[in-house]
Amino acid sequence: MALKPDSYVVLNDGHKMPVIGFGTYAPETYTKEQAGESTKVAIEVGFRHIDCAFIYGNEVQVGQAIRSKISDGTVKREDIFYTGKLWSTNQSPERVRPALEHSLKDLQLDYMDLFIIHSPVEFQPGDNPMPKDENGKLIFHNTDIRDTWKAMEACKDAGLVRSIGVSNFNRRQLELILNMPGLKYKPVCNQVECHIFLNQSKLLAFCKSNDIVLVGYSVLGSSRVEGWIDQNFPKVLDDPILNTIAKKVNRSPAQVAMRYLLQKGVVVLAKSFTPERIKQNFQIFDFVLSDEDIKTLDGVNKNMRYLNTDSWKDHPKYPFHDEY
Repeated sequence: MALKPDSYVVLNDGHKMPVIGFGTYAPETYTKEQAGESTKVAIEVGFRHIDCAFIYGNEVQVGQAIRSKISDGTVKREDIFYTGKLWSTNQSPERVRPALEHSLKDLQLDYMDLFIIHSPVEFQPGDNPMPKDENGKLIFHNTDIRDTWKAMEACKDAGLVRSIGVSNFNRRQLELILNMPGLKYKPVCNQVECHIFLNQSKLLAFCKSNDIVLVGYSVLGSSRVEGWIDQNFPKVLDDPILNTIAKKVNRSPAQVAMRYLLQKGVVVLAKSFTPERIKQNFQIFDFVLSDEDIKTLDGVNKNMRYLNTDSWKDHPKYPFHDEY
């Protein structure tokens, strides 16, 4: 199928997800208002898939941006595919719907298109999103993820969200949901870190075999956020093989890195706060990488994660101990 600016994937519940989304996570060097302004630019240049989360702290501003583009006639609500996320302090079943309703209130939207469990790792329920003990260690909690999933299903049945999915789950954790007794709705997606250095080929194959869409974040490597990202890792966009192919097809390394994942069947999330770059990131539909280019880029994979979650690794549901 030829990829076009309005291309989408059909999810396993029948809803449609645009193949490219705009990520709204803002490092502390940017204001929440800048996240909102960037979202407006993204919608103006053609993005219809907006990815946000409670923990980003900017749902009010992103919601305002979406509503302003609806009110000025740029889009209708049904044109926008909005993704929100259930944070790790809200996995207890009784906290799931209130968390979703809180986000909807901040967004001033009647429903989300997609609501996903942000991580299988769960923290102590409460108002503090990163609860720590007197020694500075995160305080973990351990709800059965299947109970959380049942609460997610109830939110879908209530019409608060069209589709439900997960993020940062490994194969075993996906299977736990897929094999649970009384499963009503399969996860429509698994959103994970994915780029040429971590192409997630095995997880992608597993997801495809179960009609689950793999959504990639940090597709250009990652912004160099101190604490979360290892500053010594090589940068995706500096990779010589990627740059050689980019020169050959007369595109930027970022455009080629994103196009590679799209052609592999990954839905990509792109994030930027520069209007020109936001525009460039959407201009990936008028060229095609050859099978040879794809194979060459496959060889760049290092199984290397930028996202550093070492402080979570003692949690019984930490997902990255497994191969995939």
